Amino acid sequence: MTALLEMRAVTRVHGHGAREVTALRGVDLAVQPGEFVALMGPSGSGKSTLLHLAGGLALPTSGEVLVDGKSLTGLSPAERAVLRRDVLGYVFQELNLLPGLTALENVAFPLELAGLRTRPARAAALGALAEVGIEELASRMPAELSGGQSQRVAIARSLVGPRRLLLADEPTGALDSMSGRDIIALLRGRADAGAGVVLVTHEPRFAAWADRTLQLRDGDVVGVAAPEVTPWSA
Repeated sequence: MTALLEMRAVTRVHGHGAREVTALRGVDLAVQPGEFVALMGPSGSGKSTLLHLAGGLALPTSGEVLVDGKSLTGLSPAERAVLRRDVLGYVFQELNLLPGLTALENVAFPLELAGLRTRPARAAALGALAEVGIEELASRMPAELSGGQSQRVAIARSLVGPRRLLLADEPTGALDSMSGRDIIALLRGRADAGAGVVLVTHEPRFAAWADRTLQLRDGDVVGVAAPEVTPWSA
């Protein structure tokens, strides 16, 4: 079985000279279809950098990143963009909603960009908004949404369409405890349906939904563990 995400001895260095910082050091990781992996560690440990590399938003300084069997280093920027559009769903910490589009249009945008006609794209987008519990806000502009509502729109955008690899960077940060649990349960459900999921979180109770948790510190993987508690008790 081809891994949806594979990282082979991946190192990422930011800056040069006196400002050089090694964000990741020789990281190996494979995420199979149907697998939910959580990343934990202190701020600055390399979690978001790992997700950026996995999503093709940056390239490793050394090593190799493969998504759906394709080496990102061997692809042109345009080819990486197509791979992200067709395979990846990404929830950014910054959310990155387009301010001139409604919630529905933001969620439908990647589908329309891929060539799907407007009506089916927006029908799928409305379904994704319903999954995260805010279909009634479909016509709102981002400026009219609360932080938690905006985060749900960003999550819906990552889920819409045939996304086989979901990358989520602190997707529950602006949500209350129960809403956060609902979103993690939704990601767990996508993994159970065959997607690969990588979650960055500071919350052990959310990491408990994963099949395994990687602990990062100073760019190194310092531990791998199965969940210690069941999700319904977290």
